[in-house]
Amino acid sequence: MELQIDDSELVRDYISGDEKALSVLINRHNQRITSFIYSKVLDRDITEDIFQDTFIKVIKTLKKGRYSEEGKFLPWVMRISHNLIIDHFRKNKRMPMFEGNDDFNIFSVIGDDKLNAEKQLIKDQIDSDLRHLIEELPDDQKEVLLMRIYKDMSFKEISENTGVSINTALGRMRYALINMRKIIEKNNIVLTN
Repeated sequence: MELQIDDSELVRDYISGDEKALSVLINRHNQRITSFIYSKVLDRDITEDIFQDTFIKVIKTLKKGRYSEEGKFLPWVMRISHNLIIDHFRKNKRMPMFEGNDDFNIFSVIGDDKLNAEKQLIKDQIDSDLRHLIEELPDDQKEVLLMRIYKDMSFKEISENTGVSINTALGRMRYALINMRKIIEKNNIVLTN
């Protein structure tokens, strides 16, 4: 009987320069990841594109030495593909939709770039303010908030990653939001555009 090498060992081998280790990982999880993506987008071509983008991101992260989820390779890859699926739907939603009729007006599709630049500046300022607010939180609350909001992890995943119960993760998120509100009120910060 052939022994199956752990994902974590294959990841280590790939980082050490063994290119074959990555193809073993891709072949091992290909069906599961492809099925997951297809179940969300229901299109073979888009599924293939997202699958490829997922592994491009995996390769870049591994090459930069940023992978640290020991023994949790598949959930990590699934989260990457999940985020890429969300990005795909966001991009498609943003595309202007219009019917081809005689009343077509180009000005209903194009926007005013000055206004967009202003909105971008406001958004950048809000993002900057939020980052500063988050930095003021206690580490345990900051960790849960970042996992939930920026990594789009479920409380079950947060619980598994932090080694605390789901209730503790929920409590930390609740206290993070309460503390952020207090900081906002204390410093009269406005987070709207």
